[in-house]
Amino acid sequence: MKKTSSSVRRMTAEQRRELKALVDLPDNSIDVREIPEVLDWSDAKRGLFYRPVKQQITLRIDSDVVAWFRSNAPKGYQTNINRALREYVKRHERQAG
Repeated sequence: MKKTSSSVRRMTAEQRRELKALVDLPDNSIDVREIPEVLDWSDAKRGLFYRPVKQQITLRIDSDVVAWFRSNAPKGYQTNINRALREYVKRHERQAG
């Protein structure tokens, strides 16, 4: 279930009409002369908005392993376990391939 923010509000009918007009506008009629071209991508972050599909499962992990992950990243221990498993998979794919 997605969390919703109390600051999120529904669009008005006028906003929906304006958005539809922008969507219907052909690309070649959009004036981009005042938009600067981005040439420096050094601060770009790859995959910032990418969210892989997650599957909820029940997994039994030794308590000392869970304790280690929780002590090293209390708020992100599940993410770190996922990263460790992903690294394991990548390493074994390279060895097999």
